[in-house]
Amino acid sequence: MPQSLANILVHLIFSTKERRPLIRDDVREHLHAYIVGILENQQSPSLQTNSVEDHAHILFVLSKNLPLAKIVQEVKQSSSKWIKVQGEGYSDFGWQNGYAAFSVSESQREVVREYIRNQREHHAKVSFQDELRQFFKRHGVDYDEGYVWD
Repeated sequence: MPQSLANILVHLIFSTKERRPLIRDDVREHLHAYIVGILENQQSPSLQTNSVEDHAHILFVLSKNLPLAKIVQEVKQSSSKWIKVQGEGYSDFGWQNGYAAFSVSESQREVVREYIRNQREHHAKVSFQDELRQFFKRHGVDYDEGYVWD
């Protein structure tokens, strides 16, 4: 094949350090827009980006030219630097060290987008930890509780 083609959808989830509720309404939409821009620069367009106070969900198309870990590093590093200068109370902002990433089939694209859009309502019923445990189980990911939460 003379051309490289791919459509790899990734559902990325990561938390603020120690799951502190630092993503406040005054910066939330601007943070999402900034993350969308970072992903565009990484040739990995966002399909849906949302967050609640202590974590973010992003559905994006993985670049065929860049590894997932590099893209996640750039998103977290750049957005953390950006938010630290957004005013009082953000100077000590940080993301957790790790992340969770799950493949999404094209047939589930809209389902996942809707799920990400409705994070506030979802987390009124389910904690972040329980949500992530459900994802691990659904996707067959083995994990050690002692290393998931920082």
